[in-house]
Amino acid sequence: MTPSSVLSGGDRHRRHRGRRGRRGRRPRPRRRRRLPIAAPALVIVIGVAVLLVAMAGGASGPSLRAGAKPAERPAPALHKPAVAWPVVPADYGVAPAPPSEQVQVHLLMPLRSGLLFNVRTGQVLWERDPERVLPIASLTKMMTALIVATLDRPKARVLITRAAVDFTGSGVGLLPLHKRVPLEALLYGLLLPSGNDAAIALAQHVAGTQGRFIAMMNARARAMGLGCTHYTTESGVIDAGNHSCAADLAKLARAVLDERRLARIVGSASAAVPFPIKGHKLYLYNNNPMYHLGYPGTDGVKTGYTTAAGVCLVATARHGRTWLGVVLLHSADEDDQAPELLNAGFAAMRG
Repeated sequence: MTPSSVLSGGDRHRRHRGRRGRRGRRPRPRRRRRLPIAAPALVIVIGVAVLLVAMAGGASGPSLRAGAKPAERPAPALHKPAVAWPVVPADYGVAPAPPSEQVQVHLLMPLRSGLLFNVRTGQVLWERDPERVLPIASLTKMMTALIVATLDRPKARVLITRAAVDFTGSGVGLLPLHKRVPLEALLYGLLLPSGNDAAIALAQHVAGTQGRFIAMMNARARAMGLGCTHYTTESGVIDAGNHSCAADLAKLARAVLDERRLARIVGSASAAVPFPIKGHKLYLYNNNPMYHLGYPGTDGVKTGYTTAAGVCLVATARHGRTWLGVVLLHSADEDDQAPELLNAGFAAMRG
């Protein structure tokens, strides 16, 4: 760079006048160096590339109206939603028992669909329209619990979101917003008092969003061969599109009871679990009517009720080595029908 290149326009003019006075002629103006022909093209290419990157970023991100707040990001998924569930072994299925072991029961009160089955073998001792597709209310939570127990560890902690706190229907309650609570406590809350809030929290924890978790539920149902089962919620609080049948629910109950963690929970009439609230304990009570009736050997599984589904129950009990289960869908009197079917089954197995 020459000294004149750093002078202002007035300074260069005075210097040129000085040179003409000394030499008697105006100095030849210095020619500007031209950029190579390729340089402008390179600048254009870089500019276009920057513009394309900016446009791509805008297209991939959500567009916001003026003054709108960005949507809250879902919790990160601990597991990929597309789980390749293994095909469930055939011994989870149900099939008719030998005629000598089948029982004859004439229920006095209405029942739309029902099943009495051997939990160990899957043999059906009694049935009424077992493949009739019906809404199942909170019996849905059996699948919710099965997926959670399969994919996450007992000592995990679950973040309580606003969606879990703003639940409808039955719930655990007392869930502390924005705090992490023990996953096992939520499983108890899911299966004993049938907490819809626990179902939401567990679904978001495992899959990131409720929608992804519901997709996992349906994928697991297909892998288990549950042909008349479909889920639209993780809790069963909404009946539309959420349905199953007695035969599928018997298979699902057998899978739940095969998970030691879940068998321990549904086999509890009540529980006091550690929880980050005053007193540091959450006291929960099982709403399974078989516990309230004091039916001997009761050890599961789940209740459900909505207006569309009516009273639903999957109940199991053990007498010695005999382990029987009953499924009732839209029962007019579960307190009488469940014990009557189980009593008939135990009597037939003893004979």
